[in-house]
Amino acid sequence: MTPVARERYDDIVDAITGWHPHCRASKVFGMPCVKRSGRVVFGLSRTGMVFKLTDPAARARALSAPGAHLFDPSGRGEAFRQWVVVPPERAEDWEALAYEAAQQDHSLPPGPSP
Repeated sequence: MTPVARERYDDIVDAITGWHPHCRASKVFGMPCVKRSGRVVFGLSRTGMVFKLTDPAARARALSAPGAHLFDPSGRGEAFRQWVVVPPERAEDWEALAYEAAQQDHSLPPGPSP
């Protein structure tokens, strides 16, 4: 990840954790992330910012960004259906998606694959 993308991510984390009292910066499997009430809602992977979007419409909007794709941390074609990676080239979309991810119901089970 580029230093500019990391700085953008850090700014978003500061904004979200300042705005949402139940959100805090953390790490999961070495990936920097933000958790809300103990559940990961977004993070920063090697290929972009990762968002858990339980709302199908929000997920579809995120996937429509050029270069966006479902998150497959293993690299074996086992994508997480509620997780979308948005590349650094679309960093202007990151903040709105982070706010959306922080507000969604993360107790919902994954629905059908898109």
